[in-house]
Order: sequence, then C-alpha cells, then structure tokens
Amino acid sequence: MDHPLGLSPGKIIATHLNFRSRALERGRRPEHPSYFLKPPSSLSWSGRPVVRPAGTSLLGFEGEIAVVLGRPAHRVSRAEALDCVAGYAAANDFGLYDFRHADQGSNLRAKGHDGFTPIGPALVPSVRWLRTYLNGELVQEASIDELLFPVDLLIADLSRFMTLEPGDIILAGTPAGASVAAPGDVVEVELDSSGRLRTPVTEGPAVPDLGVQPRVDETVRSAAYGSRPPGPVLPEALAKALTSVSTATLSAQLRKHGVEHHFVEGVRPARPGLRMAGVARTLRYVALREDVAAERGGGMNAQKRTVEELRPGEILVIEARGDLGAGTLGDILALRALRRGAAGVVTDGGLRDSPSFATLDLPVYYGAPHAAVLGRRHVPMDSQLPVTCGGVLVLPGDVLAGDAEGVVVIPRALAERVAAAAVEQEREERFILDRVAEGASIEGLYPLGPRWRQEYERSRSDEGGER
Repeated sequence: MDHPLGLSPGKIIATHLNFRSRALERGRRPEHPSYFLKPPSSLSWSGRPVVRPAGTSLLGFEGEIAVVLGRPAHRVSRAEALDCVAGYAAANDFGLYDFRHADQGSNLRAKGHDGFTPIGPALVPSVRWLRTYLNGELVQEASIDELLFPVDLLIADLSRFMTLEPGDIILAGTPAGASVAAPGDVVEVELDSSGRLRTPVTEGPAVPDLGVQPRVDETVRSAAYGSRPPGPVLPEALAKALTSVSTATLSAQLRKHGVEHHFVEGVRPARPGLRMAGVARTLRYVALREDVAAERGGGMNAQKRTVEELRPGEILVIEARGDLGAGTLGDILALRALRRGAAGVVTDGGLRDSPSFATLDLPVYYGAPHAAVLGRRHVPMDSQLPVTCGGVLVLPGDVLAGDAEGVVVIPRALAERVAAAAVEQEREERFILDRVAEGASIEGLYPLGPRWRQEYERSRSDEGGER
C-alpha cells in the first residue's frame, strides 16, 4: 500500500543521541553525530498498528522529527543543507529491545521490523516543537533548539559520504521520556500543531524459532524504560564531611587552592538550621520577552523538565540574573524536587510561597520572597549548562555546600581535598578555642606555633585521631 504522504525513501537514516535531554538521560554526550539505517520496508503511517510479537515485552517508542529530502544532497555545506529539505513530519522510531543483544550498533533486528517507522500525518515546512503522548499523556516534549546536532549539520555531515536522494528520510533523534508501549496502548507524536501521528500497539504472532531469539535482562529493561544511570551523587563520606564544617572554613580552604570566587552572594536560607551538600544541576532563566515566553514558557517547560530530571543528591541551581521581581520556584515544584531526592535548591531570584518553606525538609537558598509567578520577569530557557548564580559561575556537576551563612561552590576535582582540609582546620580551631577558654594567650596558639602544634598532635593521638 502506498504511503498517504507519497513517501518512498531509498534510505531511512536514524540518528543516535541528538537531544540534550536524552544525552543526559543516557549519561553521555557524543562529540559527533552517529547513525544507523532502517529499511524502507519499516515505513508506516498514521493509524496503522505496530505489532509486538508474542513472547516479547519491550517495544520501545521514540518520538522523532522526520526530515524528508526534496532534492539531491552531495557534499553540501551547512548553508546549503536546508535548501535540500522538502519538509518535516512526525515520526516514531519503534524498536524491540528484546533483540537488542543480537545486533547492537546496526539495530537491524531490533528496529528494522515492518511498520516500525510510522511517519505522518502531514508534511510541514518548518518545526519548532516535538511532543509524544502515551495513551493521551504527554511523555516527551522538546524544542528543536535542544538538538545537539541541528538538521543542517546532519545533512551536511551525511552528504560527505553518500548522496542523499529526493525522498530519503533522516530521523533526527529523540528527547528524554522515550519508554515502552504494550498491546492496547496508543502512541501519538506531533510537530507543533500539525496533527498527531497515531500508532495503536497490537500483539502479533511469535517470532519463528530460527536464529537469535528474544532475550531481556535488567540492563536492557532499564534502557528500554529510559532509566538513568546513577547520577553524580556525592559519596556519603564526602557529604558528611561537607556538612560537618562551616562554609567559612570551606571558603578559607578554597582560597588556599586559588579559587577566590566561590561564595554565592545575596541568598538566604529558608531554614537556617538545615545543612546542604550535593551536586549542581543547573537551570537558566532569561529575561522576559513575550514572544519567547509564549513559545517556551508554558507546558512542560525547561523549569518543569529540569525538576523531573533531578536525581538523588543533586542541588537545583537557578540563574535568575539576580532579578528579585518575581518568584523563580514555588512550593509545589520544591516538594516535587524533594520527592525526587534533591539535596537542595539555590536561586538568586525570588521565592514564591516562601512561608511554606519554613516547614519543608529541603535546604533552599533564595534572593528574596516574591508572590508573583516567574512569567512576570523570566523565561525558563535551558538546563545543564554553565550558569551564574549570585555572581558565581556554577558548572553542572560542581559541588555545593550550604549552612546558615550561605552557599559555597566547590569545583568537583577539589571537593575531597577541600573537605578533608576543612575538617582538619576545624579540629585545630576547636583545640584553639578550648585553650583560649581555659585562659591561654593567643600568642603562639593562634595560629598554632611549634609548642602548641606539638600539644595538638599529642591530643589527637590521645583521642585516636588519624592524620
């Protein structure tokens, strides 16, 4: 049967990791695009069921953007590449993870089944947003701006090695949220408001008992359901060390390591008695512009997606440019962050519903209370990029520690050394305080001179302390 859009590709080229959120979900970010081929016989269309063979269990769906070539492309530049595009359509890159063990890399047996590449229902001249629904529930949403390798780069890159012909299709990759569908489910994909590509899932006959057979283990199951690898959570001993010392002591040690700009200025703790230590997950807000807010501010925007991506032990760090004219986070999303295991929140903007945070068991640092929603001054733009919060550069994966005084940012490579030195510094300072309390002069004591150093070492030995 002919495809309703008249599609008849000689090649269907699928791109591996290409959305930033998917790369974060998988725990790796490629330096260059990579690809695999799907047979033209896998092409399907809206409304046509996809079949999961009996005896299998992991039919993965991936909402994607299909790029349809309208003219030949051979060694074209990026500037010329988009002139070769006839249009874009919603696509679903189905794959049977039960066969992933058989052909990793080629994906032929996992993703080459008849009907495993539905595309439609319309061809559109441009695209901004991709959304995927499972049984009517939104499970994937991403802007084309989140592509690691834009469409023009994909075309230029591929055309270095082969001629892309009219009708060929490039699948541009999938964002986070891809998962598994079962018989009875319906998966829908849409680009902007072009209509939904609808694919019901049915069960079909078992794969004939010839050659490789389905096989599933926990690693495959985790990959199919989109589970993330363990995040960059602090080792328990390091977290304990960081929360046992003051930020003032950590600050002193950071200066000894040549890091002068590390204290997040202008933020206060919602609960001064809570200590904080964790790893940064960053979120950037830009200044309000109405057209950008209309496009990117609603729905499952960057703010909400980032909260849903939080891993246990991570601290949400929000760059709000020090603008206190609106809230940047409220109690609902803060509670969601806590339920996801977040170790804290730091924002140099306003905090909405601030009285609620007095009883929330989550360390939160903020610039000022403000009742207005973030849309009054901010647009959530992107996550897991370097941000500036309270005048300090914060990289994803940096270590943060907070107490009643404030928050310090510690480069991950220095965290163990800084923490160990801070613990030792506070041991010495406690010794000095005890001696001063006993009436000793600070001469030769603060800082420790040779005589008092010897006394300190003896006391550590008596306590069984390790050096």
